[in-house]
Amino acid sequence: MAMTLTLLYGVRTFARDLRIEMVVFALLIGGLGVLNAMKLMKIIELGLPALDMSSIFQKVFYIYMSFLATVLPPCVIWLVLCRLTDDLRALAAHDPLTRLLNRRGLMEALEQYFRSRTAVAAYLLIVDVDHFKGINDTYGHKVGDLILSRVAQVLKACARQGDLICRLGGEEFVVIALDTDKAGALQLAERIRDAIEQGEVLQSGLQQGIRCTVTVGVSDRFSSAQAFDERLQEADTALYWGKTHGRNRVEWGGVPAA
Repeated sequence: MAMTLTLLYGVRTFARDLRIEMVVFALLIGGLGVLNAMKLMKIIELGLPALDMSSIFQKVFYIYMSFLATVLPPCVIWLVLCRLTDDLRALAAHDPLTRLLNRRGLMEALEQYFRSRTAVAAYLLIVDVDHFKGINDTYGHKVGDLILSRVAQVLKACARQGDLICRLGGEEFVVIALDTDKAGALQLAERIRDAIEQGEVLQSGLQQGIRCTVTVGVSDRFSSAQAFDERLQEADTALYWGKTHGRNRVEWGGVPAA
């Protein structure tokens, strides 16, 4: 009973991605529990003769036990390997600091999205922390990591459900705005820029929080994963324009958003 309840508990907690397998295991082990209960009742009723291997019940019982002994060990090994494979796949697709997608994970997500029948055009936003090297030089890399983590949190809070968020590398992030238009993409970029400007990172030993700003470049729409690099270059050109014209601003495709 304890093993069965543990497996059923796992369906809602540690093994939510293996629900069907865990339910099957729970049923198999639950069946063993039922047979053991029936065996106990027969022993109480008939005594030790109930253990006679010539009885039909004993034959069924040991056939079932042999079946479990044959099936469960390789299945358990298979489940462990599945979990390890899933964990490794997740590590390979995510940035270890911010837990956002990395470039590999983003490309996989984009390819999966554009393969779906409901896929529509998307817009690419590249978000770059202003003067990040100066922050690292002044406060140290630990604070720099806190800044990056804070930016990642803001991106998650500002992005809409379904949008893809990636740490491209260093202080650069990418947001893929799905199912929107040019106005919506620019509004999202401005919302991100404003939220980061208004926030601050608290650090022990400092009397006041550390603030930072970002510059955001927004690309035109694209409809395939193969167009990602082209739109990334377009957004990067817009970002460069913003960096050379004051920072802390949103730029559209290399031309001022205004």
